[in-house]
Amino acid sequence: MPFSLIPDRVYRSIFEITGAKLAAQGIGLLLADLDNTLARYGQPDPEPAVLAWRRELEDAGVVLFLLSNSRKPVRVRHYAEALDVPYLGHAGKPGTRGFRAAMEQMGMAPEETAMVGDQLFTDILGARRAGVKALMVEPIQLRGNPGRYLRYAVEEPFRALGRRKG
Repeated sequence: MPFSLIPDRVYRSIFEITGAKLAAQGIGLLLADLDNTLARYGQPDPEPAVLAWRRELEDAGVVLFLLSNSRKPVRVRHYAEALDVPYLGHAGKPGTRGFRAAMEQMGMAPEETAMVGDQLFTDILGARRAGVKALMVEPIQLRGNPGRYLRYAVEEPFRALGRRKG
């Protein structure tokens, strides 16, 4: 399947993505990365704004599903349970296995599914490979890991192209 590394849209944060807009596009399932997308690295619980965002999605008929590559199953489970959403940890992004498993679990097809994440080579590439809408957000926090600066610098041209789409 041909794909592009250019996200369908780039947002400053998840809070710019509304359930109403997703539902109007036929999206009923929003897969979401955890670290640096919904929460800072290591943050154990969802902030109140994330809980309210999840409720807004639900009110519009969009199910939020946590799809994380984290190798810390307790963290992913705890965060998903606190957010009251289904989840899959150690998803293997950019592979498509996790995407397919999430869609199958929720009874959704690729054209009814979107993925939101902060990383081009896992979240966006995986979404493209799985045939789902690829939504990118700016990372919540860059501090603390020099490797992140380099990775995000490499991703910037693709982010810029995605911003132009919006």
